[in-house]
Amino acid sequence: MCAVAKEPISSLEIAQEAELAPIEAIAERAGLEPDEVEPYGRYKAKINLAALERLAGVAQGKLICVAGMTPTRAGEGKTTTSVALTQGLGAIGRRPVLCLREPSLGPVFGIKGGAAGGGYTQVVPMEDLNLHFTGDIHAIGAANNLLAAMLDASILHGNRHHLDALNITWRRAVDINDRTLRQITIGLGGRANGYPRETGFDITAASEVMAIVAISRHLQDLRQRLGRITAGYSYNGQTPVTAEDLGAAGAMTVLLKDAIKPNLIQTLEGQPCLMHCGPFANIAHGNSSLVGTTLGLHLGDYVVTESGFGSDMGMEKLFDIVCRVGGLRPSCVVLVTTVRALKHHGGLDGNEPDSARATAAIVVGAENMKRHLGIVREFGVPCVVAVNRRPEDTDEEVELVRRLALENGAHAAEVNDGFARGGEGAIEFAQAVVDACELENDFHHLYDSQESLTSKIETIATRVYGAEGVYILPEAERKIRKLEADGLGELPVCMAKTHLSLSADPELLNAPTGFTVPVRDVRPYTGAGWVVALTGAVMQMPGLGKDPAAVRVDITETGRTVGLF
Repeated sequence: MCAVAKEPISSLEIAQEAELAPIEAIAERAGLEPDEVEPYGRYKAKINLAALERLAGVAQGKLICVAGMTPTRAGEGKTTTSVALTQGLGAIGRRPVLCLREPSLGPVFGIKGGAAGGGYTQVVPMEDLNLHFTGDIHAIGAANNLLAAMLDASILHGNRHHLDALNITWRRAVDINDRTLRQITIGLGGRANGYPRETGFDITAASEVMAIVAISRHLQDLRQRLGRITAGYSYNGQTPVTAEDLGAAGAMTVLLKDAIKPNLIQTLEGQPCLMHCGPFANIAHGNSSLVGTTLGLHLGDYVVTESGFGSDMGMEKLFDIVCRVGGLRPSCVVLVTTVRALKHHGGLDGNEPDSARATAAIVVGAENMKRHLGIVREFGVPCVVAVNRRPEDTDEEVELVRRLALENGAHAAEVNDGFARGGEGAIEFAQAVVDACELENDFHHLYDSQESLTSKIETIATRVYGAEGVYILPEAERKIRKLEADGLGELPVCMAKTHLSLSADPELLNAPTGFTVPVRDVRPYTGAGWVVALTGAVMQMPGLGKDPAAVRVDITETGRTVGLF
């Protein structure tokens, strides 16, 4: 059990003043052997994949997915709730394992300023995990860009694969929000610098290499998937040129041989956390690694895994992609709500001194929560609503949200007060989740693999988002026909969509109806094993805002980080 500061000022101070257990002790309590633990300093470690082989015959625990309603731009505290639930399960004598995604530097320096939870519900060491961590995301970016460099070198040196420079699909990646790199021209300055062509960068969290590391089962599976990446097409426009064709897959695997190993850290109260991979849920599949989740299921009674953004985003992708590939079966969903988010969807932002207006906004905004409860029901899994309490919330407002959740079909609704009280503030919440995990459920995927790609897109849009239908632009239609002709029609679909609305329009709040989802492009992730459908104006490279979190991050004369929150 970690001791924390008595009167901290910020979440960062709580993390900095916590007394952490040596990572070897966390690993031993979790059931790992010493030779399976590769320490990175005193408080974090890589776990050798040999642990999965040793534990293969051990019964698996219960899988709990923490998702959310449609968030505000600041987020509603899914990580805080996930950590609180883990600490609450520990407080009632259970053996939980937390599985989280690694933070990208993009949102850390963009809007979030950190992604370790908050208050007394954090994973630590907070600074390390938010800033570079064990280097996984950088390794993923390096592997991605090695393939890009080898592709352009192949074109310059004879182009033996007959790559069409106007039909190159592979883009470079960087782990920083940088909108100026979305569309660029490379190869300027003469023949020695290559052939000029248009291309661009994606943020590393949205790259296919990130997706591949997150979905691979073992090192050889990683090697095979990297080899299947489609980097571009030949002059006839029909023949895909892969990373294997370009001779890049082996070297890419070598760069990623440590990155595929899950990272072990701890909560403030000493529960193990496997933090691994960091795909975004609005432009990627939005869940931590399959190897990390599988390892957690063999180590703990309960695995708490956070899926990015709302249930329409990360949870749908967990259930329709990750669970399908990994043969996983969830036992319960936790839907994170806040008074602030309900007010936002009810048309009220900021503090409202008029309690009657605040109450009215919560009731109106509860339609969004109701829609998300309906999405969970589509998959046949019981749902517990967690009201993630914020300091400005009144008791009356919190109780109203709980009542509305129960009236709209939640199995249970409990307050998460972990931010202020740690595991003790999540005991009733944790018990409700344990009870829900014991219920029989009818978990199923939303669509069959044999359905067409168009049918899968329409199913997600209508049954998850609540759309009347989809409009697939002509170029996207052409690509879908090509993918199906190439035998890729049975792949799952990963929708890239704004997280700020159930629709593809970020300004369309609450529980919209009568809308159509426009699909402007599709991208084959032949290595990861799915097709990405880009909707609306969603970008695979975010940009920094006018006042990014990076301006508040600094270092003191003593070398202590400040400004992360």
